Amino acid sequence: MQYKATTPDEYIKQIPKERQATIQKLRDVIQHNLPKGFSEKISYGMIAYVVPHSIYPDGYHCNPKLPLPFISIASQKNYIAIYHSGLYAQKDLFNWFVDEYPKHVKTKLDIGKSCIRFKKPDQIPFGLIGELSAKMTPKEWVDIYKKVLNKK
Repeated sequence: MQYKATTPDEYIKQIPKERQATIQKLRDVIQHNLPKGFSEKISYGMIAYVVPHSIYPDGYHCNPKLPLPFISIASQKNYIAIYHSGLYAQKDLFNWFVDEYPKHVKTKLDIGKSCIRFKKPDQIPFGLIGELSAKMTPKEWVDIYKKVLNKK
């Protein structure tokens, strides 16, 4: 689902009441753990953490006017989603997350290439999401992104 918010605070006010505290907690965990240099904004209708043009002027290859996306959080129709581009681009990070997940949560991991889905907010491993958020600096993400982009 896409909301018409222009700021993360507006986004949280627009989502269903029963999800507001969870999305705010995810936001807080990511902000607390994310290395310096990423910026928070609304992108593609979600709360996003991006590499700003001041660090990576080329921007996102799909739309260079947009900054390079890294992590996004969203309240979708049937679940809460965390989109982490690093999981898609770096197999070692993906494998680390898949291996760590069962140590934090008893339920089966619902994950796509970069999307982690949580149908029950009380089963979100906030500590693990914090660790994941801390694992890559903007420079590291840009370097990985450029390598992956050049392979195509």
